[in-house]
Amino acid sequence: MDGSLLSVTGARKTLKAAIGCVGTGLHSGDRVSLTLRPAEAGTGILFRRTDLGVDIPARYDLVTDTRLCTALTCLTPAGEARIGTVEHVLAALAGCGVDDCVIEVDAPEIPILDGSAAPFVFLIDCAGITASAPYAPRDTIEVLKPIRVEEGSAWAELHPNSRRGLEISLAIAFEGTAVGRQDLSLPLTPDSFREVLADARTFTMAEDVARLRAVGLARGGSLANAVVVDGPLVLNPGGLRHPQEFVRHKMMDVVGDLFLAGAPLRASFRGHKSGHSLNNRLLRALFADPTAWRIESQVSENASAAANTRLPMAAAPA
Repeated sequence: MDGSLLSVTGARKTLKAAIGCVGTGLHSGDRVSLTLRPAEAGTGILFRRTDLGVDIPARYDLVTDTRLCTALTCLTPAGEARIGTVEHVLAALAGCGVDDCVIEVDAPEIPILDGSAAPFVFLIDCAGITASAPYAPRDTIEVLKPIRVEEGSAWAELHPNSRRGLEISLAIAFEGTAVGRQDLSLPLTPDSFREVLADARTFTMAEDVARLRAVGLARGGSLANAVVVDGPLVLNPGGLRHPQEFVRHKMMDVVGDLFLAGAPLRASFRGHKSGHSLNNRLLRALFADPTAWRIESQVSENASAAANTRLPMAAAPA
C-alpha cells in the first residue's frame, strides 16, 4: 500500500493500474474474463458487463438472488442485466480499503477462482492502491441503533460501534458434519482481513452437488475451488487451510455482502447462521429506518490543510 495513504486515513482509494484475470464461472462453468480498473472519486464499486455494455452499481437494493450467492440485477432498455457471485471480489475490495473501482466482466457471474477472496487480494496488491482523487473524503455509514432480522433459528444484527470501523461476530452450525459449530469475532482491518478471512474457501455438502448440477448450477465447481464436506469428512485431498475455515469464509461473505451498503460501515455485526439472504435483509432493514444511521465523512487534518491551499483566497480560512 502507498505509504502516503497512512497519513490520510479518510481519503477515498482506488487502484493505481488496471489488472485482470481469467477464470471459470462457478454455476455456468463458462470461461470468464475479469478486469479491475481504477475509478474516479465517488464512483463507488461498479460492475461493467462488457458483453452487454451495461453498468450495474454494487448496491444492496439491486440484490435479486441470494440462494447460492449474492446476485445483482438492473433493468436496461434491452431487458434485465445480472451479475452473480459478487461477494468474494467485494469482500476483497472492502478488506483492502478500496472505495472506487470498475469491475469489468464479460459474463453474468464473477469467476470463482479458488473459491476465496485471496486471488482478488493478489490482483489488488499487484495493481497497487492510491488516493482516488486529491483529498476526496471517504464517507462512512454509522449505525445509530440496533437493527435485527430473523429467519427461523438464524438471525443477524447491527449495533452501534464506539470505535471506528466494522466489528464482526458470527456463529455457524452444521450439525453432524465436519463443519460442526464454529464461531469467530474479529475487528475488520486490512491486516485482519488478509490474515484471517481472505483465503477461506467456499464450501458445500457432497449431497448437494448432484442436486445443484441437475438444475444447471455448480457446473464450474470442483475440489479446486470449493471445500466439499461429506458427513464427518472433508473430501479435498489437502484438507482445510485452517481449522475454522468454514466460519472464516462465512464471515468473509458478510464483509462482501455488507459492502453493498455503498460505503464502509461503522457498526458491530452479530450473526447466528446468517447467510447472503439475511445479510441483505439486514441492510434493507437498516436503510428503511432513517433514524438508524447517518453518513459520517472522514478527512484528516493534513487533508483539510492541503485542501485549503487549493481554495480561492477569499474562501480560505483566515
